Amino acid sequence: MRSRHTRRRGTLTAAAATLVTFCAAQTLTAAPSAFAAPAPGPATARAAHAHSATASAVTSAQDRAARAIARSLGDASWNTRLRAAALKSREVPVTERASGSLKSQLSAADRQIAAAKGLDAKTGSLLQLRLGDPSMRASLAAGTAPWVAAAVSDDDATSVTAYDSRGRAHRVDARKAPAHPVYVVDVDSSKALAAGLDVLSKELVKDGVRSAAPAAAVNTTATPRAAATAGYWTTKITAVELSDDEEPWIKGAAEIYTLVSGFGQDGKVRVDPVDMPYLDYDGTVYKPNQILVNWSNYKYNLADAVMMEDDGSTNYRDLAKAIATALLTITDQGTYIPLVNAILDAIPNDWWTDDPDYVDSWYTLAQNNQGTYYGARGNGWMTVEPYFVEQF
Repeated sequence: MRSRHTRRRGTLTAAAATLVTFCAAQTLTAAPSAFAAPAPGPATARAAHAHSATASAVTSAQDRAARAIARSLGDASWNTRLRAAALKSREVPVTERASGSLKSQLSAADRQIAAAKGLDAKTGSLLQLRLGDPSMRASLAAGTAPWVAAAVSDDDATSVTAYDSRGRAHRVDARKAPAHPVYVVDVDSSKALAAGLDVLSKELVKDGVRSAAPAAAVNTTATPRAAATAGYWTTKITAVELSDDEEPWIKGAAEIYTLVSGFGQDGKVRVDPVDMPYLDYDGTVYKPNQILVNWSNYKYNLADAVMMEDDGSTNYRDLAKAIATALLTITDQGTYIPLVNAILDAIPNDWWTDDPDYVDSWYTLAQNNQGTYYGARGNGWMTVEPYFVEQF
């Protein structure tokens, strides 16, 4: 997870929510709840098991890395260098800075994390280190020997284990930052998500679901011209905000992405991932001018969006297979069919209850939507407008 310790995320615990129709007339129409847990089929059960295994593998690798780093702090020279780096930067690529046996141990943990998340080995180092809370800076700078803890993905954790240079374990409050300085070992979710969405898109295509290369934030500030100009229409996000809720100091920031879905020009379902790396803090309005939907990819003037986050335990290959298994059973009936429910049903229940992977969803986006619309869970809102991308 990207280690900006001050980030706040919206409440992501699962609850029945009113479905909000995101329609061209710029109105919000309530529909029956769609969040009742589906009866788990074989594919969902397999995905749930795989997700649990991924979470366990990532947590285990981070904990081993934390213990190894803690023991390494007995080396005064390395301890001093790491302290300086942690005070200077929010995020320290600890594997790259390490040497000798520590580097070997951290490299092994990196490989385990990448494999568990379904990422290619070429993704490289994913471990990073940060100071747990700004309140710890003065004590660390004064020379207090820091402890080292692994980041947790559980919002309900009440305590975490931190290790000292002698290998001793210390239990610290997960909700209130301790006075003693603590280094937190975490996954660089910015890097992991970028690589993961690329894997997701390729795996979807391999499994028979159309998907474009992951779309990242693109600043589009020019004024659209007449539709007669060669190009294509898109829906652009001009502002977006997620709900605000305090969470443990030990937890790093989650990375947000959105799965845009609908029927392609060939009448087959497609899912296009959109990276949203700027969504660092909940309770903050961002104005990205980011393209969300490329309407030239779709047959109908309607599409859906499911906003997700990488909590560190997402295996992108498994996610792609789960989504493809659900969507390939849906055929074009000559009219638009919402795909949000199918995507949510494909995701194992614990991905959007115990673990905060599901953020919010928007139904039936249309090309001419303009205005502010709230997600189905009420966990966020987006202001959008049509935007015409001209051809050079």
